Amino acid sequence: IAMGARMAENISYYVITAFILVYATTQVGLSKQTALNTVLIGSAVHFAVIPLWGALSDRWGRRPVYLIGAVGVGLWMFPFFALIDRGSFGSLLLAVTVGLVLHGAMYAPQAAFFSEMFATRVRYSGASIGAQFSSVAAGAPAPLIATALLDGYGGPTPIALYVIAAALLTVVAIACARETRHSDLAGDDEEPAADRPVRAEV
Repeated sequence: IAMGARMAENISYYVITAFILVYATTQVGLSKQTALNTVLIGSAVHFAVIPLWGALSDRWGRRPVYLIGAVGVGLWMFPFFALIDRGSFGSLLLAVTVGLVLHGAMYAPQAAFFSEMFATRVRYSGASIGAQFSSVAAGAPAPLIATALLDGYGGPTPIALYVIAAALLTVVAIACARETRHSDLAGDDEEPAADRPVRAEV
């Protein structure tokens, strides 16, 4: 579930912030500086909204907020590329900023959500494996896959479908997860009987 939850979050982030620099400059004809400026401004907004999404996940729950992000990113992909194709700074900025705001809805609750999925004895390992293995499988190759799709098909549609497929996978993972907002992370600290040291009676 943790690995599936990271698919849309990881893939969309690298498409929006890394691949966009290739697409906007080589396909649309915008300057690299223009593309970098939009990512910089969008990242500043992203930085500001993450705590707000986190607060909403404390109020509404981890799953609803995460689903807003996953569904939102999937729905945004076609408008995202349509705006970029207009070739203006404003349209590119809108595409990137909205994409990162929706990404923030997944990223903000992620640390708490993943920690709350696992019992204390396996929490660090479980959260780490779930997060890092998916980074290797999803985020690391995402710009390469997007670039290959662009080279192979000459347009953004396959790339949008690639992100949408990741979003669907994340929606399924979140649908299978339990809500963890009220989990007591200190409530399962007691060691199992088999792991307790034997104490000699005096």
